[in-house]
Amino acid sequence: MDLTSLIWLAPVAGVLSIVAAGIIAKDVLKKDAGDDKMKEIAAAVQEGAMAYLNKQYSVIAIVGVVLAILIGIFIGWQTTLCFIVGAIFSGVAGYTGMNVSVRANVRTAAAAKKSLKDALNVAFRGGAVTGLAVVGLSLLGVSGMYLIFGGNVQFVVGFGFGASLISLFARVGGGIFTKAADVGADIVGKVESNLNEDDPRNPATIADNVGDNVGDCAGMGADLFETYAVTLLAAMMIGVTIGGGRFVALPLVLGSVAILASIAAIFCVRLGSNNKIMQALYKGVGAASIISLVLFFFVILFGMGDLKYFWVSLVGIAITVLMVIFTEYYTSTKYRPVKEIAKASETGAGTNVISGLSFGFESTILPVIIIIAGILISYSIGGGFATPSQGLYAIAIAAVAMLSTTGMIVALDSYGPITDNAGGIAEMSEQPKEVRVITDELDAIGNTTKAVTKGYAIGSAALGALALFAEFHDKVINTVPPVAVKTITSAAGKDAYNHANALAQFSIDNPLVLVGLLIGAVLPFAFTSVTMRAVSKAASAVIEEVRRQIRELGILEGKNKPEYGKCVSIVTGAALKEMIVPGLMAVVVPVLVGLFFGSLALAGTLIGIIVVGLMLAMTLNNAGGAWDNAKKLIEEGNYGGKGSEAHKAAVVGDTVGDPTKDTSGPGLNALIKVVNMVSILTITLYSTGGIFFH
Repeated sequence: MDLTSLIWLAPVAGVLSIVAAGIIAKDVLKKDAGDDKMKEIAAAVQEGAMAYLNKQYSVIAIVGVVLAILIGIFIGWQTTLCFIVGAIFSGVAGYTGMNVSVRANVRTAAAAKKSLKDALNVAFRGGAVTGLAVVGLSLLGVSGMYLIFGGNVQFVVGFGFGASLISLFARVGGGIFTKAADVGADIVGKVESNLNEDDPRNPATIADNVGDNVGDCAGMGADLFETYAVTLLAAMMIGVTIGGGRFVALPLVLGSVAILASIAAIFCVRLGSNNKIMQALYKGVGAASIISLVLFFFVILFGMGDLKYFWVSLVGIAITVLMVIFTEYYTSTKYRPVKEIAKASETGAGTNVISGLSFGFESTILPVIIIIAGILISYSIGGGFATPSQGLYAIAIAAVAMLSTTGMIVALDSYGPITDNAGGIAEMSEQPKEVRVITDELDAIGNTTKAVTKGYAIGSAALGALALFAEFHDKVINTVPPVAVKTITSAAGKDAYNHANALAQFSIDNPLVLVGLLIGAVLPFAFTSVTMRAVSKAASAVIEEVRRQIRELGILEGKNKPEYGKCVSIVTGAALKEMIVPGLMAVVVPVLVGLFFGSLALAGTLIGIIVVGLMLAMTLNNAGGAWDNAKKLIEEGNYGGKGSEAHKAAVVGDTVGDPTKDTSGPGLNALIKVVNMVSILTITLYSTGGIFFH
């Protein structure tokens, strides 16, 4: 079987995924939307979410137009066209998914009046629309651009950069929005006024519900859209290096059959007699993985004639499973870390925060061991110790296999904001207690799914970024000028010597490489500083507004209704303003490093940002998820329950964790990949030593 003749499957599978998303969306939107009060609250969330997304995309469009012009001038119109398509497709995926999510929330709340089973079905199917839209548009875009430009992968790098740009701004902007609103609602509502979650008297409640969608639905969708596209591209680029043809086709064909697996797996999510929601959701992920592996086996057996890439794909799936397990361990209420953080809350906010940070740091150890093992096993199976490029290709295929479950993972993540909003709508519309019990149960699992999907995103970003770096490294080595050696007469001998010379220059002993390494290491900290400060500033403005309304309008006494729109307006303006600097940081820094210090320094920068960014992202994500669920554990009646001193301390910890897990941590994933994409895209513009050391 000639795999190159099956490339057409990729755009067909992409279209099929989009059609399936449309069919599921139509089914979800047919469900009952509840009573008039529920519809009124849902409409406010819909209006706020779509208004923010429209404004966000209009701001990104301005940046995108400037970058498109620069790419056209310095790189070429083909890359520019791919860049524009990548940005548009990513935007469409996020817009489509969130459009359905903000309508599935009220339908989930209405379904909770019937049963837990009905509510779970609506919430998960609503999230599945985003998942299928993300993988479908991503695969369609990459394969479509590849076919349109006659198989030139270098042009398609522009598609990846367009997706990366949207991902970074969506993650940062959405993260600032959601956490500024969340922190403002918690500090004044829970700590100062002793209000329940989503109390309708809290003026920041609607903004908080809007933020859940723009951060965890549109933001994660854009993040994994980009990761999916960039990982495919990395494998395809390395495939060109080792022989082209079937090596380029394999990632696209694997992505095609994985989409079929995801569509089938959606129907495997069913609540069992034990009513365990997480178990039902994991059935879907397990089904997607197993079906994908079966299809991978036949594709690789008949298309490559060598099963080593099947074993590599098995490694990728294994990494996914283990990353999910370890992330759940550190963020679920069932296990030691969250329980110890909750217990530490009994002695105050300080010990809560210290305990949370401790487990956040600890949570990096096992995932890193798994990623290391995955890299070494894949490299070895691929024959990397004899032929390095073959080993790097095997790592890239492992990353592609890891992303085979992307549709299901995005569905799990989008399930989170849908159930969170459903609980808010049920609370604000004063539904019977039994309805809120069901929505709370769904929401509690949603907190875990959001944490688990972030762990998956980090792991896939690590392997994807490594594959990107391998491609960049190869280009850097080719740009190092040859050394004239008179004693070597054969062309092959000179090539071998020059290659060895280039590798020697790319060494920690080279001060340019060391400078780049330090720049790359500090960039994640600078990014985290800027994004967390942005949340703090925006949250402060929300807190002042909520306090003003409580003081002047008498909303706690029921004299007037809260002015929800004021808080929505505050966080919208803050998010759009504050996302610009961290967004541009990812684009400008690698260009400046390349221009001033050269390609060797830029290679060092990529190593620094991959290693440090990965560690910091895991710490921030897992600590934040653990703080959140420690608060939830106390609210269930443990360690004093709601209103206790332990609960107040846990709310403080959760407030600290809000920007770490939903703004800075996820934003680092996008930062790592954007810096890599910009570096690959612009490598031909730099000399070895840059302007300063030419």
